[in-house]
Amino acid sequence: MSADQTLLAFETDCHIFDGCGFPAPGLHSFVFKPLFTIGSFEFNKPMLLAVLGTLVIVGFFWAAFGRAKVVPGKLQMIGEAGYDFVRRGLVYEALGKKEGEKYVPFMVSLFFFVWIMNLWSVIPVASFPVTSIIAFPAGLALIVYVLWMFLTFKKHGFVGALKNITGYDKSLGGILPVIVVLEFLSNVIIRPFTHAVRLFANMFAGHLLLLMFTIASWYLLNGIGVLYAGASFVMTILLTAFELFIQAVQAYVFVLLACNYVQGALAEHH
Repeated sequence: MSADQTLLAFETDCHIFDGCGFPAPGLHSFVFKPLFTIGSFEFNKPMLLAVLGTLVIVGFFWAAFGRAKVVPGKLQMIGEAGYDFVRRGLVYEALGKKEGEKYVPFMVSLFFFVWIMNLWSVIPVASFPVTSIIAFPAGLALIVYVLWMFLTFKKHGFVGALKNITGYDKSLGGILPVIVVLEFLSNVIIRPFTHAVRLFANMFAGHLLLLMFTIASWYLLNGIGVLYAGASFVMTILLTAFELFIQAVQAYVFVLLACNYVQGALAEHH
């Protein structure tokens, strides 16, 4: 069953007393038919939204800063506010102004990309958060992970990096082997996994809830079920507002963790 069938209730005009079952959303709601295929490569809706999101971000900042003025216009002011929010609120707080400035472009790009990918969930027609597909958060987390590893080995050298990653400290005595194993598992395996899954799980669950109440609003729209349909519709509105908040928070948290990982890579090992 494909994602297109999630809205079966709308397409078949299915309601609660019509003898048809409730078309509950599930894993099939995250599977899309390819828009086109080139060989074994399939290009689907989430990929299209990711490309469009990238174009939106590039287009916006190009329009905002392509011809920057001393006295900024409205678009430039919005761009500067967004850029400054990430720079001061995330990068400078974690890395400091001097050390963090070189990482500002990357973190700004990461924040707005994640936010736009989340935001597609509440945009009409799109109606799908790209980050609810695990491959996208995993890819972004992998980029951060590679950056963290590169900076760690570059800053501390091979031996120093291993100490940094494993938490090696002679003063720990007999529990040192346990700490080394736990820190290695935490940093090398669990860290990138949780970084990706935190974003994925929130967007996945949020999309399922929105689908559930949206479909239920239509499905209950028959006879006495109209009363319940109204309540379900109100819940849809409230959840949409809440989802807007969560989408921004998840983008913030994802980049905050990325900044903290970079900070840990650059910090002196003690």
